[in-house]
Amino acid sequence: MKYLPILFLGFLFLGCGKDSPNPPETALLSFPLQNSECTTGTSLNATTSQVAFIWQTARYTTIYDLKVTNIFTGISVNVSTQALTASLPLLKGIPYKWTVTSRNTSTQEVAVSAEWFFYNAGSETTYAPFPAQIIAPESGTTVTRDINNEITLSWSGADVDNDIQGYSVYLDTLSPPQNLEASPSVSLSSVKASVLPGTIYYWRITTIDREGNTSDSGVYSFRVLR
Repeated sequence: MKYLPILFLGFLFLGCGKDSPNPPETALLSFPLQNSECTTGTSLNATTSQVAFIWQTARYTTIYDLKVTNIFTGISVNVSTQALTASLPLLKGIPYKWTVTSRNTSTQEVAVSAEWFFYNAGSETTYAPFPAQIIAPESGTTVTRDINNEITLSWSGADVDNDIQGYSVYLDTLSPPQNLEASPSVSLSSVKASVLPGTIYYWRITTIDREGNTSDSGVYSFRVLR
């Protein structure tokens, strides 16, 4: 019986503990629109305009981290704010991608939004396609061959001018991959490829439009199970 008070105090302590904070939810992006040409920027000079980014409220979020990346250079700019909008000076005629990370100061958990692409309007009359977005296999994943010893490579493509002509899909055991695996038309967004077990592969996609403009997805890798 002498242990009962100790047990009671233990339960009392557990029952009075603080609830874990709710993790932040994912912010929904609003503007600039996905795969669009942003024409609403305020011109600052011949090469730069001020572009406003807007997103929707994400519950349990105390601060938002906006990340905007120049697709040509890979250089990113980050802004932290409690508001639902932020503005940045961006080069005209350049493709960008952007995301918003939701954070809560009471927890280390974060939520990352979708990644949207856009061109900051300039004097161009034609734009290169956006880099193909890899769907599967994602980089660093492990895949299993089908009954025909093949795997499926899939992606999505977009172009402000809506004039994509086709894709060049490269697959190799070396990085960067140089072996042209397939050249599907714009109507296709996946191809089958024969692979060997226990092997690491690298793949990338070049998107080509009817004006001869191209873009590169960057190199992704995956491992095939034995």
